[in-house]
Amino acid sequence: MTNGVARIGPAIRRRVPPLLSMPLPDGLERRLLDQRWQVRELAAPPPGSGLRPVMGDAGAPVIGHTFELIHFGPDYHLRRQQSLGPVSWVGAFGRRIVVLSGPDAAQAALTNGDKALSQDGWDYFIGRFFGGGLMLLNFGEHHLHRRIMQNAFTRDRVAGYLREMAPVLLDGIGEWPADGRRFRLFPAIKRLTLDVATRVFMDMRTDEDREQINRAFVATVRAGTAFVRYPVPGGRWAAGLSGRKVLERYFAMHLDEKRRADHGDLFSALCHATTDDGHQFTDADVINHMIFLMMAAHDTTTITSTAAAYYLARHPEWQERAREESLRLDEAPPDIPALEHLHTLDLVIKEALRLVPPVPSLARQTVTDTEILGHFIPAGTLVSLSPSSCHLSAEHWPNPRAFDPERFSDGRREDKSHRFAWIPFGGGAHKCIGLHFGTLEVKALLHEMLRTFTWSIPDSYTVRWDHTSLPVPVDGLPVRLTRR
Repeated sequence: MTNGVARIGPAIRRRVPPLLSMPLPDGLERRLLDQRWQVRELAAPPPGSGLRPVMGDAGAPVIGHTFELIHFGPDYHLRRQQSLGPVSWVGAFGRRIVVLSGPDAAQAALTNGDKALSQDGWDYFIGRFFGGGLMLLNFGEHHLHRRIMQNAFTRDRVAGYLREMAPVLLDGIGEWPADGRRFRLFPAIKRLTLDVATRVFMDMRTDEDREQINRAFVATVRAGTAFVRYPVPGGRWAAGLSGRKVLERYFAMHLDEKRRADHGDLFSALCHATTDDGHQFTDADVINHMIFLMMAAHDTTTITSTAAAYYLARHPEWQERAREESLRLDEAPPDIPALEHLHTLDLVIKEALRLVPPVPSLARQTVTDTEILGHFIPAGTLVSLSPSSCHLSAEHWPNPRAFDPERFSDGRREDKSHRFAWIPFGGGAHKCIGLHFGTLEVKALLHEMLRTFTWSIPDSYTVRWDHTSLPVPVDGLPVRLTRR
């Protein structure tokens, strides 16, 4: 990133959180969203190609549209789509980024028929911390690694993960206070899902190791959102690099043990995963994938659980409907078939994923000149796809802002209005490999919450999501818990 961005970064970092924690005045919010900058071409199409240029603007000097993307998230993408169409470019995060909006653009990008879009778009944001992870691999290498990793997500493996997860959820949720005071739900869920990850992914039993790994992991995840992308002492970037080294040392230290015996955890599964033709992961592969999967599984599960819990608090009739199904199960921790019978939670989780996709932007980079929806995009261009622009499309979702889980019911299936109308797990070759396990974890967590508590929020309360990296509630989502 340029020196100018590096210099202005600390000022942005000091000012953005207070702005994110409160609504902007209506007039200011409207002016920021309607701000007009000089619109110009990203690049001229080749003569005679018949392609149109991508139009857009750089925004404010140095910071571009970074603030609008952080503060407004989906609203900013939708406004931009209305004014510039489904393919435009924007200046943000020190780069020119082509922004894709809507199901048709998503289909073109995620099917990637001409293999012009690579995963290298992620490198700019998280490559230093999660390099070598499955999401960051390309084409043949990605296909091979995905084939090997499938062995870690078989139904039998996932059943074992759920057995290990159950006591962590039971103990963790059971310790939440129900004394009538406001309880910040997001950090509690985040801590809980991190404990699940260290137990299920690594079979970690000691508190000392767990605390060290948790701190290193949090620092590594936070680093991707650093404004100052240099190892300045005390900064996020430096802390992330240090955290990455701690994680590398931990996994390297335990590799031989996991290679010798399969303990049923994900770490063991990756060490023993073998394709029918004999391909296995190297030690470096296992370490890279473990660090990446810790991030991918933990953060997305935390956000989805939090969003679903918020909507269950906002709509108590849905909370009661889901609770009735959970109470019909016996007292034993639910296995896969039991969780699959919780149909109300299925609908609620899908709708929460639509309204708050846990990964708000899918990054790509062009490796050759290409076109999307008739627009010319040159090689080396950073590309970003907004799932929210698909999920909030009025053309495909009636009343798209409303919480309406029944839209996923068999009688309606609005998600079938377009193949790429609902893409919380991405799509194409890079569709999330752990989507079934992740959904089961969210269901297991909410099931335990429903059996243990009722929870509520004031009628006047509306959550505000911070889109700095992944969507999180700026106030931690305060709720009131009542033990059943």
